[in-house]
Amino acid sequence: MTTPDLTSPSGPVFPSAPAPPDGVVPAGSVPLDYQRFRDEPLEFYRELRREHGPVVPILLDGKIPVWMVLGYREVVRVTTDPNRFARDSRRWHSWHLVPPDWELTTFVGYRPTGLFSEGADHQRRSEAICDGLASVDQFELRAQCERVADQLIDTFAGSGRADLVAEYAGQIPLRVVTRLYGLDDAESAALQDDSLHLTGSEAPVALQRMQTRMEALIERVRENPDQVSVAAHLVSHPAGLTDDEIINDLLGSIYAVQQPTSDLIGNALRLMLTDERFAITLSGGRRSVGQALNEVLWEDTPVPFWIGRWAAEDTMLGGQRIRKGDCLMLGLAAANADPDVRPDFHSGAGGNQAHMAFSHGKHGCPPAAREIAEVIATAAIEVLLDRLPDVTLSVPPADLDWRVTLVMRGVAALPVQFTPAHLH
Repeated sequence: MTTPDLTSPSGPVFPSAPAPPDGVVPAGSVPLDYQRFRDEPLEFYRELRREHGPVVPILLDGKIPVWMVLGYREVVRVTTDPNRFARDSRRWHSWHLVPPDWELTTFVGYRPTGLFSEGADHQRRSEAICDGLASVDQFELRAQCERVADQLIDTFAGSGRADLVAEYAGQIPLRVVTRLYGLDDAESAALQDDSLHLTGSEAPVALQRMQTRMEALIERVRENPDQVSVAAHLVSHPAGLTDDEIINDLLGSIYAVQQPTSDLIGNALRLMLTDERFAITLSGGRRSVGQALNEVLWEDTPVPFWIGRWAAEDTMLGGQRIRKGDCLMLGLAAANADPDVRPDFHSGAGGNQAHMAFSHGKHGCPPAAREIAEVIATAAIEVLLDRLPDVTLSVPPADLDWRVTLVMRGVAALPVQFTPAHLH
């Protein structure tokens, strides 16, 4: 079996990805101000929108040209037109400008997963993974989440102190999802450790270990066809997936679930621990957990940008001329704050769930995956509040820091204190 390639756009060359034309960088391109993106993102988006409109030519790392799509309507248009705005990154005409150690290579380097597939192939693979995720029993999922949450809380409950990111939110999603896939506790822990090294120099070795573990899982499934798991569902699916396709799609979905769901939990806990509107929840109530999660998906979305889409033909978008082979970054957080569709952003999200946190369209997060993420996050928060009802921050809210990359945004740590509790 082949290892997915995270470091190069190797594969067939698309007719739409010729040698880079002269003037590959659009006129008026703006070098991305990473500091402002990190420290005051909403004001930064507003400023870019005022000066350039809903689609902005941006230079990443001073030289890599992309279109930053900030408008809600424009994000919807891009994500609902896969023929014009395609997903296979081998279409990009600017690979020659990308350094080998670029931080976004993990997200744009082509690999044979459903994430980068198009047309009928994407439909076939998407239906299989969606059916596999939809096969998860919601009651068993909730029970699994509660078991994992209790086990983690037991490790720090007696101390009266914890970092709810490192010791809790950062560990729950992968532990739950890998068990649903059919891995045991030891395999899940090893896979979680490897997932932390999927960027940088350790990525190839970590990815190979993950690949080997998934190969062993598929082999076990084929030897025991009565096994009930997402992996078993994919093996027997009428789409007729190959082992390589199953392994690549399981690995891709594991990576897609872990950090965004971890940040969803952490960002919601931060909101609940710092906003007086949620004080009743911290006293043992549950009615505001869903409200907190929805607010985070609108205002502190764990995936502020997603890269991306590649233009399959020359077109216009948001008043800008997009050329064949151009790369587009989906501004999910910026779209959520678009004044054209949400003029009173600071009034709160209420029950509105039309956010872009899970993207949109055929390549957006499947409904079954969204449900799994929301069940995991809800259970994690509710179990924590049940077990540690007097939990409070042990530092001033202003001292909390954010861990920010172009495609991930989460609170870096949540140091808390509480009355030491007995083990579950």
